[in-house]
Amino acid sequence: MTNSPENRSDDDWRERLTPEQYAVCRCSATEPPFTGRYWDHKAAGRYDCVACGQPLFGSGDKYDSGSGWPSYTRPLQADALGEHADDSLGMRRVEVRCSRCDSHLGHVFPDGPAPTGLRYCINSAALEFVVDDA
Repeated sequence: MTNSPENRSDDDWRERLTPEQYAVCRCSATEPPFTGRYWDHKAAGRYDCVACGQPLFGSGDKYDSGSGWPSYTRPLQADALGEHADDSLGMRRVEVRCSRCDSHLGHVFPDGPAPTGLRYCINSAALEFVVDDA
């Protein structure tokens, strides 16, 4: 890899990602609910950033929130995510981005289950699943 994910050009991102992945990760689009490949996915493993491969979420922290998007109670590592205020759509939300490549992943809400009370609502298009071989 000649460029680290942090300093790729827009053309590099367009080549690396599918049009849907580019729209979500680089333009903060949102896939429609109940359409992404991981919203109802139940295999054991890990969900990595599709853009740079950073590990983000584990299947053990995934749950069915009823929202139509993959939902998690916490990231694998706290420093894997960056959070930013998002005032679009006329409401205050907290956007979640990959801390390595700054790709938009989704949003976090304070209405999740124990133990964190958080719901990381993430676009399937921003994720790549890695099977747990253990």
